[in-house]
Amino acid sequence: MIEKELLVDGFARNLRVIKMQSEGLTHADSLLQLPFRGNCLNWVLGHLAGSRDSVLDVLGEEPLLTEEEKSRYGYGSAPVTQDGEDIVPMERLLDVLEKGQEKIAAGLARLKPDDYRREVGQGERKTTLDHRLFFLYFHDAYHTGQTEILRQLAGTDDGII
Repeated sequence: MIEKELLVDGFARNLRVIKMQSEGLTHADSLLQLPFRGNCLNWVLGHLAGSRDSVLDVLGEEPLLTEEEKSRYGYGSAPVTQDGEDIVPMERLLDVLEKGQEKIAAGLARLKPDDYRREVGQGERKTTLDHRLFFLYFHDAYHTGQTEILRQLAGTDDGII
């Protein structure tokens, strides 16, 4: 069983990296496209916010994105190639990630040791809460790592981490 303090620290560390990689960038910067198959920073931030809403859900917390916002950034959604009415501004996505971190920490703090063995849904399958939380943390870290190259795409040419 992974300790809740490690998960809180891990998600918080990822958020610090996301904020550093986004610092000084504009919403327009977040829409820049890689010259190969991939997705822009806006999609990655939206996808992370939606995934963190899944963390909130399994912890019994209310999600922060609307279903409409979340669907734009879900697994298998179309790449974000330009701004539009369905594109969430980068500033809102960063705010959702920040507020979500507080709620994740609060939800994890309430967990009791027996809660980790509780069965939860993972798509159409069932798993235990500890396995679901660990996967969601892995997923969060995976996409957080993508923010480094997306910052450089905006022309920063710096070394954040």
